[in-house]
Amino acid sequence: MAEFEPMVGRYLTLTVEGRDHRIYFEEAGSGIPLVCLHTAGAHASQFRHILCDPTVTDYFRVLAFDLPWHGKSNPPVGWQNEDYQLTSEFYAATVMGFVNALELERPVIMGCSMGGRMVIRLAVEQGPHLTAVIGLESTDRPTPWYDDNWTDHPEFKNGDFCAALVSGLCAASSPNEFRWETLWHYYQGGTGVFKGDMYFFRTDSDYESLSSRIDSEPCPVYLMTGEYDFSCRPEDTIRTANRIPGAEAIIMKGLGHFPMSENPEAFREYLLPILDQIKVGR
Repeated sequence: MAEFEPMVGRYLTLTVEGRDHRIYFEEAGSGIPLVCLHTAGAHASQFRHILCDPTVTDYFRVLAFDLPWHGKSNPPVGWQNEDYQLTSEFYAATVMGFVNALELERPVIMGCSMGGRMVIRLAVEQGPHLTAVIGLESTDRPTPWYDDNWTDHPEFKNGDFCAALVSGLCAASSPNEFRWETLWHYYQGGTGVFKGDMYFFRTDSDYESLSSRIDSEPCPVYLMTGEYDFSCRPEDTIRTANRIPGAEAIIMKGLGHFPMSENPEAFREYLLPILDQIKVGR
């Protein structure tokens, strides 16, 4: 018997920084828009369990897109003649371009890892136009967790290497099925994409001087980090939340760096109460 999942996939073309980018996204549900931002070197399949959860989609229109160069989104024309490098400006412009193209009214933005870093910037710049931000494995400044010299090694461009590099970021207690699903996202990465994302994550996303400017009254800030994450440590998330007036830090027991894909059942127990608060506040 065939079993169909509820999400629908589509493409749109966005012009960002003067270039056209063909972007793939999936959506499911209706209600408050919830835009999901994937981790470095991966793609929006990380959020498939949320897209398939009727407890979420009965009240939220969940949308998850692949950044250009990632997943099913194309790199721009001429990509073969350049090295990919994700900048803070391009990332923010792409997210807001997506929001505006779909005419999403005061969406919730939820991002993980580099996506969790980006929600800090978006809360600073777009807070009054957002319902809330949820930062998964989120800090407001880079937290290096490996030697920068590795990025120059030829194997760093290889999907096997990237999957091996992030494998320790999954909690040991995460179900084996979902741990390997999470690593598969990294096996699929294009050449040089993880390295290009690391430019943003490690070099071009220091928002420590900006985060205290966030007004969490119109835009509540929730920072949720797995207790076993050593690339975004719980203590760094707590320090970030302490710099943002009114922000809430939640440390998720038994989870690692990829909560929504490595242990979806455990993650939803933390996420659903936050979504309930957002529904009431909206």
